[in-house]
Amino acid sequence: CSSLAIGTTTGYRLFSLSSVEQLDQVHESHEIPDVYIVERLFSSSLVVVVSHAKPQQMNVYHFKKGTEICNYSYSSNILSIRLNRQRLVVCLEESIYIHNIKDMKLLKTILDTPPNTTGLCALSINHANSYLAYPGSAASGEIALYDGNTLKTACTIPAHDGPLAALTFNSTGSKLASASEKGTVIRVFSIPGGQKLYEFRRGMKRYVNISSLVFSMDSQFLCASSNTETVHVFKLEHLTDSRPEEPPTWSGYMGKMFQAATNYLPAQVSGMMNQDRAFATVRLNVSGQRNICALSTIQKLPRLLVTTSDGHLYIYNLDPQDGGECVLIKKHSLLGSGKMEENNENNLQPPLPQTYAATVARQSTVPSTSTMPGYSEDGGALRGEVIPEHEFATGPVCLDDENEFPPVSI
Repeated sequence: CSSLAIGTTTGYRLFSLSSVEQLDQVHESHEIPDVYIVERLFSSSLVVVVSHAKPQQMNVYHFKKGTEICNYSYSSNILSIRLNRQRLVVCLEESIYIHNIKDMKLLKTILDTPPNTTGLCALSINHANSYLAYPGSAASGEIALYDGNTLKTACTIPAHDGPLAALTFNSTGSKLASASEKGTVIRVFSIPGGQKLYEFRRGMKRYVNISSLVFSMDSQFLCASSNTETVHVFKLEHLTDSRPEEPPTWSGYMGKMFQAATNYLPAQVSGMMNQDRAFATVRLNVSGQRNICALSTIQKLPRLLVTTSDGHLYIYNLDPQDGGECVLIKKHSLLGSGKMEENNENNLQPPLPQTYAATVARQSTVPSTSTMPGYSEDGGALRGEVIPEHEFATGPVCLDDENEFPPVSI
């Protein structure tokens, strides 16, 4: 969540998300019109583009050099592309192609997948756990989990009764979140075992189309946005057993009693009692538009980002201690000159409470080397740093780039 890529009728644009106040445009291309897929490999110079003019062709570029690395054509329209430092996945309606990203060699073709008209699939960003998830059924919410490193099926997860609408891995590839087309329940499973860990209820009043589902980098939060005006953020409590013992308060005591009671209840009732409401929310001033949400750390503070299909980026403050309604602090236009649109609250932001700052300080002390070595806290390459050899995989990099994929200097 360190950069933003948008496809337009005239080409595509790449932005850096390193600042709240200023939106830096990293690159703009008009070589290919009507771009509907543009995927950038983290903060590198590698970008994959698909156009409505040639919807069956994938173009791979080194945009900093202005060169095309390669292009591949497929038997039907490309619906989505996912990539990490080891694998590049191309999803068609009834097949999936897995490439080795270092030389673009086709490693595996998964044929005869259930009809997947939206190209729904998720790939772990952690190349050590290159798990791939996609719908295992067109009629039910079964998830097929595939190991992109060993090129073998890992397991199937009976996640929902109805067809799937959204899938996402956490940063380490150890958890997978899913939502069905009803959009009322979001579930989180352990990977690769597929055990259900959490169940969150988004709401029961109306069915919604969840268009975006994303974890925070530390896996403490899960954000869901839909075609409604509300964005929900759920908190994943009890992540480990190493948490300090809760103080002997009334609420803590009752919480333990409540949890213990679920062990004696039927599974259906127990599941209902374990469902949680949203920890934090955002109310957009637009409804019915497709949007994408992200949880990122910008200027050392946690932010919730929402990009809408009309070309706007909204940046909110997220209080990781108390949650509640998130405050809009910036609105940027992505289709104009790249300059920000002023918000009335820009200069009226109150000082942050101590609990919030203390929480952020604790989070920033967590080492990120286990998940994204060589990368800064917001998931992007440090400026001026060449991505180390071990960031990819063993063996030479065979792309047309002697420096692998160096980060862009802004």
